[in-house]
Amino acid sequence: MTLVDDFSRAVWVYLLRDKKEVYRFFLSFIATVEKQFEVPVKIVRSDNGTEFKCLLPYFEERGIIFQTSCIHTPQQNGRVERKHRHILNVARALMFQANVPILLWGECVLTAVHLINRTPSGLLDGRTPYEVLTGKTPDFHHLRVFGCLAFAHNVKTGGDKFLPRSRKCVFIGYPNGKKGWKMFHCDTEDIFVSRDVQFHEDVFPFSEVTPASTSNTAPAEPIIFDSDDVVPVNSEVQVPPDTGSTSADTTSDGITLGRGMRSKRPSVLLRDYVAHLSPSPSSPSDSSSGTRYPISHYVSCDKYSTRHRMFLGAILAGQEPRSFREAMTDDGWRAAMQNEIQALEHNHTWDMVPLPHNKKALGCKWVYKIKYKSDGTVERLKARLVVFGNHQEAGIDYNETFAPVAKMVTVRLLLAVAAARNWELHQMDVHNAFLHGDLAEEVYMRPPPGFSSSRPGLVCRLRKSLYGLRQAPRCWFAKLATALKQYGFLQSYSDYSLFTLHKDDVQMHVLIYVDDMIIAGNNSTALSRFKNYLHSCFHMKDLGVLKYFLGIEVARSTDGIFLCQRKYILDIISEAGLLGAKPSSFPMEQNHSLGLATGELLADPESYRRLVGRLIYLSFTRPDLAYSVHSLSQFMQAPRREHWSAALRVVRYLKGSPGQGILLSSSSTLTLTAWCDSDWASCPLTRRSLTGWLVFLGGSPVSWKTKKQHTVSRSSTEAEYRSMAAVTAELKWVKRLLLTFGIAHPQPISLHCDNRSALHIAHNPVFHERTKHIEVDCHYVRDALQEGLISAQHVSTTEQLADIFTKALGQRQFSHLLRKLGMFDPHAPT
Repeated sequence: MTLVDDFSRAVWVYLLRDKKEVYRFFLSFIATVEKQFEVPVKIVRSDNGTEFKCLLPYFEERGIIFQTSCIHTPQQNGRVERKHRHILNVARALMFQANVPILLWGECVLTAVHLINRTPSGLLDGRTPYEVLTGKTPDFHHLRVFGCLAFAHNVKTGGDKFLPRSRKCVFIGYPNGKKGWKMFHCDTEDIFVSRDVQFHEDVFPFSEVTPASTSNTAPAEPIIFDSDDVVPVNSEVQVPPDTGSTSADTTSDGITLGRGMRSKRPSVLLRDYVAHLSPSPSSPSDSSSGTRYPISHYVSCDKYSTRHRMFLGAILAGQEPRSFREAMTDDGWRAAMQNEIQALEHNHTWDMVPLPHNKKALGCKWVYKIKYKSDGTVERLKARLVVFGNHQEAGIDYNETFAPVAKMVTVRLLLAVAAARNWELHQMDVHNAFLHGDLAEEVYMRPPPGFSSSRPGLVCRLRKSLYGLRQAPRCWFAKLATALKQYGFLQSYSDYSLFTLHKDDVQMHVLIYVDDMIIAGNNSTALSRFKNYLHSCFHMKDLGVLKYFLGIEVARSTDGIFLCQRKYILDIISEAGLLGAKPSSFPMEQNHSLGLATGELLADPESYRRLVGRLIYLSFTRPDLAYSVHSLSQFMQAPRREHWSAALRVVRYLKGSPGQGILLSSSSTLTLTAWCDSDWASCPLTRRSLTGWLVFLGGSPVSWKTKKQHTVSRSSTEAEYRSMAAVTAELKWVKRLLLTFGIAHPQPISLHCDNRSALHIAHNPVFHERTKHIEVDCHYVRDALQEGLISAQHVSTTEQLADIFTKALGQRQFSHLLRKLGMFDPHAPT
């Protein structure tokens, strides 16, 4: 919460745990001001934040005038809005200058406020806000360089004469009510105040420049990824400039602070990395990044062809606006929004009508996306209008909502078969896909941001579906499915988002994810004919050869198809503020006790949820993250400090191999193999066991999962048996899905398990006191063995690949199994 005195321009900032604390802190502020300066507060001006409503009775009782700005008119509260920008500009400068981690963003803000109040201002005739407010000249002798190295006196020696007399710390600000300095202990990460401190103001522990360490990992065999049909790209790629946001969230003072939610500018370290992706890459020097572990030491594109490096560099360089205000500063995005409005009006998406008295109008927002061609050039800037469908009421604004989307296992399986069969892979996008769906319900929407009407006060009565409406995906999918069936495609019963066409020697497969399509086929002429048909039905965009799908980078060579999420990982590392952090060699500490964590609750749990959510999506191409993501996702409701530290460790692990992904081999035998394992009673709270499995198609990983079992198992044998049942069901589905692609699998599928007792139960109808309670569905394994679907085999625990999905392993065992998961890192520097 930011408070600005209109006369002196003095500023106070309170870091809140929750907006409910506004009442307590504001009353404390009023009491302090009136007691210290003997001046009553007469007028309070703010925006329309609901957190200030609790103060209305207090204002009425004290006779304080409460003024609020008009809705969506922040300029009426310009004094504090500009001060927000001023504070964040200074706080960012402090953070970037010392390379302070995002964990300490709150201390950067508080220090910025302390300095601003003691900085001369031209508006005050060269005086400082502190001087105007108090009538005293500020003392600058206590000021030190933020983020510098400091040694604080150690008062807890316990009488031991050989204990250190000082502690290595980082200076992070000035406390209130104490004569000393705030210190951040480098080892324990504690924040404390000390009076006896020695400063080294030219040394910054968070950005100490030393020779970068070299990786001790042996480089992979060089593979040159290229596509023969890739066309040269332009020498320059036009992308919109990035602008930073000026808003910030706050947390309570005196507690460990989590990540902020404000938008952040890309780090200068990332710019060094972008330069490294140029067609003629050059290794940046250590000093250019100013960090001990620059990101360029862990990712490279030297193994790719020049044309593919151009593509990777293009998708990394693009920056998308995160707000309407930010987009309005760029001509390209303004034109994109105008084009979208024109398309919506041309399609008769709505009628402008007065809002009926018994109806409510839904809000809407703009979402921005850069669409790329297969050669990496910008195909278009896409501004999409999205309705706040989360405010719809069931039975009134919508009825049925389900619409199928492609499962990631199906995506990987299709690409694996395409690599082995040498099928062509193309991608198409539907322009304004949801506008093709007719809307049956009566739904009203407020005019979009930036939309001007000659008749104010009207709302939009929707005639067509829009993005964000709960029923919109269903309306669109029904129309698309009808068009595909009319062409001769059959909808798969294994995955309803998959459509197949078998005619003579021609095979085509279409996989749908909302308005994005992957088209695979063995005949170029048939593919072109089908594309023309789609163009005649809808407003389509042909994106050419499949290169970038749902944030997944696709690179093809004679060795196969490589999938990774390199750009997505770099974004995660950058947002976490760990571009200069030391990488971790494995993602999670062995024998961790996250389930029993008792640390402080995070003041900003949304940051944790956002980070874990991104890691969940990242696990689509990173099977090595399955267990870590499963563990972290259990604490989304009330994350603690230990959980946040564990999540950041996963990000540091990603920094060591941001370009790692899975290779779908072109020499695959198209034979299924499975591995399953369990960790008995691993949950310390429920004592439920953990199931993990991995399925290969030839040498290509296509399906994996880590999941907690539904019931408690009385023995490790029972837990392993349940794990076998889970993967058997997956194998039956994958085998049926392969038939959709025209691939039969007559031989039994090898299923590897490391528990002999579980194998014995599976092969024999054993019935005694230890097994009689096992559910009938678990004996599905026995039927699968008798039918010849699977062939269960024993494997030693040290060679059980699924072990990596059920527990946190040490570095040696983790690295040993990682090499066998079908993963590959062509971005590893050589």
